[in-house]
Amino acid sequence: MDIKEIQNLIKFVAKSGASEVKLEMEDVKITIRTGSGKTETTILQAAPMAGMPQVAQPVAAAPVTADTVVAESGDSKYITVKSPIIGTFYRKPSPDKPNFVEVGTDISVGDTVCVIEAMKLFNEIESEVSGKIVKILVDDSSPVEFDQPLFLVDPS
Repeated sequence: MDIKEIQNLIKFVAKSGASEVKLEMEDVKITIRTGSGKTETTILQAAPMAGMPQVAQPVAAAPVTADTVVAESGDSKYITVKSPIIGTFYRKPSPDKPNFVEVGTDISVGDTVCVIEAMKLFNEIESEVSGKIVKILVDDSSPVEFDQPLFLVDPS
């Protein structure tokens, strides 16, 4: 089992609402515990030669906070708005409503720019910067990771 499959399993368990899941295969044992705002994953894998299990450090979920960072790509004048949580990215509040923002939309601090659904909860993501949306980096209804770039904003 590779790291991508483990990450997908963690996301699936978090979305399912289960409090604990144990998975045992030939050479791998995985336990995922969720609840009270924290996700913990323990992976035991038999070492190829020694026969002794290796234990991975528990992975704790990051706190839910909006995060903005100066873009590291090409133009450093743009600010990157990043996802504060893992979930599904939506550009509009419901299927019959218009998108929160489009390329060229002027935004202010506190404006809702998208919704991220996590564990059946829809979290409105508000901008912490003022400026103009220059690029939308994620497709609608796509899964997003913690700290994944969502928008590029020109603050000038």
